[in-house]
Amino acid sequence: MRLVVTGRDGQVAASLLEAGQAAAGVEVIAIGRPQLDLSRPDTVIEAIAAAKPDIVVSAAAYTAVDQAEDEPDLAFAVNAVGAGKVAQAAACLGVPVIHLSTDYVFDGTKAGAYEETDETAPRNAYGVSKLAGEQAVAAANPRHLILRTAWAYSPFSRNFVKTMLKLANDRDEIAVVADQWGNPTSAIDIADAILHAATMLHENKGSAAFGIYHLAGTGETNWSGFARHILDTSRVFGGPWARVRDIATMDYPTKARRPANSRLSTAKFTATYGWTAPEWQQSAKEIVSRLLDGQTGHASNV
Repeated sequence: MRLVVTGRDGQVAASLLEAGQAAAGVEVIAIGRPQLDLSRPDTVIEAIAAAKPDIVVSAAAYTAVDQAEDEPDLAFAVNAVGAGKVAQAAACLGVPVIHLSTDYVFDGTKAGAYEETDETAPRNAYGVSKLAGEQAVAAANPRHLILRTAWAYSPFSRNFVKTMLKLANDRDEIAVVADQWGNPTSAIDIADAILHAATMLHENKGSAAFGIYHLAGTGETNWSGFARHILDTSRVFGGPWARVRDIATMDYPTKARRPANSRLSTAKFTATYGWTAPEWQQSAKEIVSRLLDGQTGHASNV
């Protein structure tokens, strides 16, 4: 089975490249700029067709959440128009597309975990562009698996875990928002879930498993709780540590509004695909250990 993933440097793409090296019968190929540039839709179909995929993983995206407030047209071009072109390319080749989306399609006002059937209402330009991307993907390819995830981190690229460890090298105390809740999700786990689902889709040509699903780490916390676990784990391993001070969202203003509740129910994905993410604390511990050991390189691309 050949998985072609859009984007080379993102957390999920890097994690898939790494996972593909260890998975029997799986080849993962990442394609990105200049061959594939989501802001230039004319490049997409040719680049994907040349890679000869069995399944396409649509992971590349415009992810600068605050910057998207100043560049909504570019965010929309990449996350909506570009994502739709990726799905169209897969459809032209007669193969499924697995598309990565986000918790930011919700407004965060629900009391409990969001389910796939809950009403979407993004609060920022990034969320608007990603929701439009979901719609474009679904319209372009009926064989779509849209995976909404949240709070992703990994040994690769920029993310919250790496930021906390870096800040702890220079500070005794770090102020972290305590009134936003969600499910920290390891991109290593996301890659494992994608490979698991892709294998099932490849072996079963039916369409019963397609649609929108939530995919996130097991368990919930707030950002400050996540930070404490990262730094306490780091201290156990002999790495940097700092105290975490709880602050409110209003004390840390950002250009883009974030949802207060990003919790996602993953019951549908578990029931359909028989896969559940590990407890987030365990996955975070493994990533912190890797980062402290300097194991941040990823597989070279074909």
